[in-house]
Amino acid sequence: MPSDRPSPEPPSGPARLAAMDGLRLVAAAMVAAYHFLGTPTPHFWGPTELRDLAPFLHGISRYGWLGVEFFFAISGFVICMSCWGRTPAQFAVSRVARLFPAYWCAVLLVVALVLVSRLGHWPAATRIDPRTVLGNLTMAPGPLGLDLVDGVSWTLWVEARFYLLMAVLLVFGLSYRRVVAFCAAWLLAGVVTLELHSPLLQEFVLPRYTGLFVAGIVLYLMHRFGQSLLLWLLLGLAWCYELTVLELRVADHAAVPPGESRPSWAVCAVLLTVCLGLLALAGVEGPLARLRWRRLVTAGGLTYPFYLIHQSIGIPLAKGLIRAFPTLGPLPSMVVSVACVLALSLLIHTTVERRLGRLLRHRLTLDIRARDLASKPVPARAR
Repeated sequence: MPSDRPSPEPPSGPARLAAMDGLRLVAAAMVAAYHFLGTPTPHFWGPTELRDLAPFLHGISRYGWLGVEFFFAISGFVICMSCWGRTPAQFAVSRVARLFPAYWCAVLLVVALVLVSRLGHWPAATRIDPRTVLGNLTMAPGPLGLDLVDGVSWTLWVEARFYLLMAVLLVFGLSYRRVVAFCAAWLLAGVVTLELHSPLLQEFVLPRYTGLFVAGIVLYLMHRFGQSLLLWLLLGLAWCYELTVLELRVADHAAVPPGESRPSWAVCAVLLTVCLGLLALAGVEGPLARLRWRRLVTAGGLTYPFYLIHQSIGIPLAKGLIRAFPTLGPLPSMVVSVACVLALSLLIHTTVERRLGRLLRHRLTLDIRARDLASKPVPARAR
């Protein structure tokens, strides 16, 4: 059994796993495919149903919402890796600097799009007011009782609560035994929360996604400390737990148009298992873990901005193209829209994420250090 003492990373930080960036892009592509091609909303792209226009693409894309589950499992791995050896303050600064700049940019872009639509008397899918915009800038509009300006931002609130749990664990220091105990306790808390039907516990325990985060954390422990029977048993329990509660998520997508069957739990279970298998191949000892393609790192940089704007900006853009060029058709309009969103994502990544994120991280770090120095007691000889 490895030592229970926290083992900090070297100053350079953990080595970047390029395959993780590729998997994040795969997860984002799955979610985008669901929103563009797999949506169950009748006549979403016009009078012709997408399932009649592209039945194969629609049939496989209707399971693309599982990309959110894939994101949460990847997050369990990556967040555990990134916070190892850091203090709670350092972890908080890294998360704020990583998430908020691109998110603020996405929200303001959607607001600008809605305002332009109003000026042009075009239909806008989102209705906004100053209170809604301000509440969305906190990244927690749902708990504040507000509509989402960016439709996918509900997942960020889930991630934020996961970060809170990791920050609490950081207070005690990360070690192999503590993280293993934390994962086991979290799975048990998830079962208890489902049994009690407690809304308060559900907000903190996240029972629908507990198995995904735990699976990612356990795979990182395998990556860092090596495989063991204990870790494989814990991973198996997390897998069994998550496939069991997956039915709750399937039920959320049960509303389908007449003549179309609801998503199959068995298909969802197989796809989610494949996603976890890919994560294991990328994070533990596998062929994906040895990939060093720089393009994957670049793709990983585009993933977060693309995920934020693909629905709130990409879909209105595609619908605008359909109205402006009726002969173009839905599928070519989607292709053009996705290409434009990718270009905009690259712009956000290079100009907002890198520059503003770096500046925010630097200033917050300096502020914390200054407060730490000011709070230290002055030695008696210096008085």
